Amino acid sequence: MDHFSYSDGELSCEGVALSRIADEVGTPCYVYSTATLVRHARVLAAAFEGQDYLIAYSVKANSNLAVLATLAAEGCGADVVSGGELQRARRSGIPASKIVFSGVGKTAGEMELGLAQGIHQFNVESAAELRLLSKVASARGTQAPVAIRVNPDVAAGGHPNISTGKKGDKFGVPWAEAESLYAEAATLPGIRVVGVDVHIGSQIGDLVPMRAAFEKVVGLTRRLRDAGHQIARIDVGGGLGIPYQAGDAPAPPSAYAAMIAEVSAGLGVQVILEPGRVIAGNAGVLLTQVLFLKPAPDRTFLILDAGMNDLMRPALYGAYHRMLPLKEAAPDAPDETYDIVGPICESTDKFATERTLPALKSGDRLAMMSSGAYGAVLSSQYNARPLVPEVLVNGDSYSIIRRRPSFEEMIALEEIPDWLS
Repeated sequence: MDHFSYSDGELSCEGVALSRIADEVGTPCYVYSTATLVRHARVLAAAFEGQDYLIAYSVKANSNLAVLATLAAEGCGADVVSGGELQRARRSGIPASKIVFSGVGKTAGEMELGLAQGIHQFNVESAAELRLLSKVASARGTQAPVAIRVNPDVAAGGHPNISTGKKGDKFGVPWAEAESLYAEAATLPGIRVVGVDVHIGSQIGDLVPMRAAFEKVVGLTRRLRDAGHQIARIDVGGGLGIPYQAGDAPAPPSAYAAMIAEVSAGLGVQVILEPGRVIAGNAGVLLTQVLFLKPAPDRTFLILDAGMNDLMRPALYGAYHRMLPLKEAAPDAPDETYDIVGPICESTDKFATERTLPALKSGDRLAMMSSGAYGAVLSSQYNARPLVPEVLVNGDSYSIIRRRPSFEEMIALEEIPDWLS
């Protein structure tokens, strides 16, 4: 669920009308609900009550410091994939002991940072990475806690671009090579094997592929223990989907937790979760304003002030986002069908094709729902457009948690060489 609903004809976030934020902050603008973030974190925690678990929120889904601080206050850890995300997590109050470092391309400097901070574990994704981590940790006179990410060759995810567990994907160690790499890890200085890691995709609504992957990992864990490895943790990754449109019914956290408990029964391991979208996705919306209606021979374009640089998901994945007017339409209001596009000079700058909405006019404002995950984090300044503000609502008040930069701030890192001056 989320905390966005109509009240007295106004679409509101908790106790704040979104039109008020649009008036005072401007559009485009991201708006997040504290109550929704907290609720989703608590629903996950309640689902895993009775198990030894760590919720390591996937920072890549939404890395705003205020969002991370909100989740830190709920006891969440963090799954990070860069040194920058690690520093964001620490700056937001997440203990290093609750941080898992994932990703296929960690640098020696990032390994140094993780070791210096004393993070919970490194999820290693290749033999080359394992050997480099051994050298870095040995040079520091310490040991790196390691889980090796295995690729179980199980397909999952709402789009081919977000499936990560198939043979041929860049993530993880091929299944056939996993046990030999664990054997090598046991011989390397500076390496302490602690677990097994798996992650098969994102926006997964069906637990069948997840169960298939986890059952393979549990079998691997038993074989690794028989070989003398001290496997105390299984990182099951993230990927649990959310409803983006009517009719979506992804498996709830309660069913997910029950499946994991059943599959891992008797192992006595800590279960590490890496939820991102399921916590942040429905906690955020993107506010935008209609600039123009542009009739064409076979369609009408609705041109918005938000573009693919602000919300990349539709252009990148063909993702669907519900769109709601900030002013509730009357029951007898006519509908119109639009192709909904942004101002960016790219044909892929399109949010929806043949979308039916209440009839709109220039100046009307919309909320693009379920934009709290993989929204602001994927945004850019393409076409020299500034990054949009982010706002966090808490009850009947709000705070700007990332302001819109000025033009001078946008170009502050650039210089014209002397010979061109």
